[in-house]
Amino acid sequence: MKNFLGQINTPSRVVVVAFLAVVITGTGLLSLPVAVEEGQHASWTSALFTATSAVCVTGLATHDTAAHWSLFGEIVLMVLMQIGGFGIMTLSSILAVLVSGKLGLRARLNTQAETKTLGPGDVRRVIVGVAKVTVIAEVLTATALAARFVTGYGEPVGRAIYYGIFHAISSFTNAGFALWSDSVMGFVTDPWICLPLALAVIAGGLGFPVYAVLRENWRRPSRWTLHAKITLWMTAVLLLGGTLAITVIEWNNPGTMGGLSPGLRIMAGFFHSTMTRSGGLNSIDTSQMSENSWLVSDVLMFIGAGSASTGGGIKVTTFALLGFVILAELRGEPDVSAGRRRVPEQLQRQALTIALLSVASVAVGTFALMMATPFKLDRVLFEVISAFGTVGLSTGITADVGTAGHLILTVLMFVGRLGPVTLGAALALHVQTRRFRYPEERPLVG
Repeated sequence: MKNFLGQINTPSRVVVVAFLAVVITGTGLLSLPVAVEEGQHASWTSALFTATSAVCVTGLATHDTAAHWSLFGEIVLMVLMQIGGFGIMTLSSILAVLVSGKLGLRARLNTQAETKTLGPGDVRRVIVGVAKVTVIAEVLTATALAARFVTGYGEPVGRAIYYGIFHAISSFTNAGFALWSDSVMGFVTDPWICLPLALAVIAGGLGFPVYAVLRENWRRPSRWTLHAKITLWMTAVLLLGGTLAITVIEWNNPGTMGGLSPGLRIMAGFFHSTMTRSGGLNSIDTSQMSENSWLVSDVLMFIGAGSASTGGGIKVTTFALLGFVILAELRGEPDVSAGRRRVPEQLQRQALTIALLSVASVAVGTFALMMATPFKLDRVLFEVISAFGTVGLSTGITADVGTAGHLILTVLMFVGRLGPVTLGAALALHVQTRRFRYPEERPLVG
């Protein structure tokens, strides 16, 4: 028993067990008859899928959220989304603290020198910091949305506040659930709804380590950490690049942006680009988008958001580090450098491992879902990447993939949400020093 507890009591396993416990609890609550509207059935597969989607802040749904779940069920979803979003940010940041505390003295000093925000004694500060960021972002978003629902749509104050709170939590946590059957397509022409939601998704996708750096040195970019610089620059590049690509491709598509004014088309492209970062809400009909737009979305969803954030994917830092590795190799440089800093070889291997295992997960998930469903590769691949990247966008096949398909997507959501976090921590903590080295030999490459 002691050995068993010793095996469980490791950072990465604690995270998995904790989130699994929340998923099981959420499944039980959503399986109750009171969790669904009168005349609806609360099946365990639907409850499991929805609870996993909420806790893993994904947003894929087997049923129309507003029509299927009762007020009790919606409140359960809100709580699960909040636990999932807050828990991911907190636990990811704390794992960074634990990593710096578990490594050897030299590695720990290097880690702390790089982050400049996280150290073995900072757990309480991390939790308080994440809580402050979460509360401020969600209160501001909820206030803006509630005010618009009252003034622009004539909603009663109570309902407007409820809608504001629900969608503020859903957007900041990057969960992607909405209380309308068409997500937020009804607000595609309303910047007072779309922009607060998009900004909340971006804020949730940056991660607490970035906020900690900005709080200390927001006026002095030269003192920003390499992590903060990479996250902010990659976020800007992907948002702008995604906006440009989606807007150009969908400009004349009558099923998506074709009927909008030029300014609204750009806003719709920006909103979709933002939501592929892990937001999951959609203001245009994703099922009517062209295959080229699906492919662009696949890439953006796979890359995801920042580390220690509410967003999913392999993370922008992982993607950027792989780019720096390629650039160094093409230049023939002995070291990989970024922002006048040398990137440790161990970190390069971690980034490569996470990326390749993520590719393998998507490939296996795509194969399994194609075997279980009649849908073609483009739709299945989009659905799998959306689930693994905890995005929540769909081409419209989520409800029709059957029980086997729902279970496959459930596993992908759970693995995709916790995989990069726990794997990153496990790799960082798994540091062994050999007292010997094998002779070098070069196999042919390429």
